[in-house]
Amino acid sequence: QLQLVESGGGLVQAGESLRLSCVASGTTFGIFAWYRQAPGKHAEMVAEIRSNGDIYYGDFVQGRFTISRDITKNTLYLQMNNLKPDDTARYHCKADDRFSLARWGKGTLVTVSS
Repeated sequence: QLQLVESGGGLVQAGESLRLSCVASGTTFGIFAWYRQAPGKHAEMVAEIRSNGDIYYGDFVQGRFTISRDITKNTLYLQMNNLKPDDTARYHCKADDRFSLARWGKGTLVTVSS
């Protein structure tokens, strides 16, 4: 079963940066993506890389985040710059396994203080 493990979260001040990583236990298929969920809010897509290489970001990103992947390491990254308190959330990665079933990691917590 495909497993995803996120890391890189932490407590930072507004304006600072973090780099999140998501390591997959095997080959991922379909869309490889970052989502986030803040307390009391619905999960929202932060950034995704599609199988054809196309990249999409949530509207709130506004050029501050960059998603990338290292296929050789089955790893997805999210470079987050100029973080804001509204970015506080648990960040999860999501990918499809070879059966096209969506798999989620447990997430890494990002807290941005003002």
